[in-house]
Amino acid sequence: MAGIYLHIPFCRQKCHYCNFFSSASRKQKEPFVRALRKELQQNNAYLSGQTVNTVYFGGGTPSLLTSEEIQRIIRTISDNYTVSPDPEITLEANPDDLTEDYIFQLIDTGINRLSIGIQSFSDEDLFALNRCHTSAQINTVLRQIGNLLITPHSSLLTKTSIDLIYGIPGLTDDRWRQNLDTAIRFGISHISAYALTVEAKTPLAWMIGKNKYPPVSEEQAARQYGMMVQVLKEAGYEHYEVSNFCKPGNYSKHNTAYWQGVPYLGAGPSAHSYNGTSRRWNRANISEYVNIINDGGIAYEQELLTLTQRYNEYVMTGLRTMWGCDSGYILREFGTASFDWFLKCAARYIKAGSMLQVAGRYFLTEEGMLFADGITAVFFLNTDKTD
Repeated sequence: MAGIYLHIPFCRQKCHYCNFFSSASRKQKEPFVRALRKELQQNNAYLSGQTVNTVYFGGGTPSLLTSEEIQRIIRTISDNYTVSPDPEITLEANPDDLTEDYIFQLIDTGINRLSIGIQSFSDEDLFALNRCHTSAQINTVLRQIGNLLITPHSSLLTKTSIDLIYGIPGLTDDRWRQNLDTAIRFGISHISAYALTVEAKTPLAWMIGKNKYPPVSEEQAARQYGMMVQVLKEAGYEHYEVSNFCKPGNYSKHNTAYWQGVPYLGAGPSAHSYNGTSRRWNRANISEYVNIINDGGIAYEQELLTLTQRYNEYVMTGLRTMWGCDSGYILREFGTASFDWFLKCAARYIKAGSMLQVAGRYFLTEEGMLFADGITAVFFLNTDKTD
């Protein structure tokens, strides 16, 4: 079992908060698509012949690709990899790209899951974040998708996910609740929600530093996170990862595979790959990437993972999910030192009420989920302790 991630590095404009690698210019889109397909052809051995169950078009804004470009990329994957009969194929999309015609074209390419970057149903928030779309466009797209689900195409577009952002300065609790209620009313099966964070070298960081934008409030973010957990659980959503909620059976198979340590190949500039023993990352420059791939060169750097790095990664990803970490697996895969350290840390958080233990599995409580990053960092081992 394996996945493929495709980084599409183009956007109409850069959002103020975003630090993902992308370009607001699309002049290199055609040579990029050719290079991406060539990279996929060159690197199929990385997955050691495993069956590809998920394909994920991320970015950037993959919905800037034409359906023909997407079709060629998917065909390249099917020609060079063993793909399962019913793979989950996700495309990240912005609402302003999703015309009715384009949605039908995407379905014809094999896309069966859309992840729509809504962020907010409020024009005030969208303007503050420098998003391209409006609330009216969001409502139109979600109505179109809702209507689509009662047509013969409904079995082909199986899942829809949306992204939301909370903790935005000026986002009141009432408006945040309205965002959640609107998503529920539209029958969205999967919601990914993230606190607004200030990443270095972004326009948001510059504006806050120059007092041109209000600072982000951790207290507001924590409060709105708590609201979200309660509202979505009452509406029947499962909180299966710190930032992810879904109706039963509607997990993101691709992202769940990340959290469960399933190998994946990343293609495109800045994309990462992981096969259980090594990690790769492509250079984050479109021109360099295209030229190197076209010359038959290697566009990535690579490191072999130590036992400690593998343990740390397992803990970091596992504790973010409702499935948690398996202490027996830690003992078998990473040894006694890692096992003992994990149990010592777990005892501390069980006593504090932030963690539960059931039949050898350890997972965070809802309160613990709020502080997942800080808690998992405590569980990490450094090289000196085990290697």
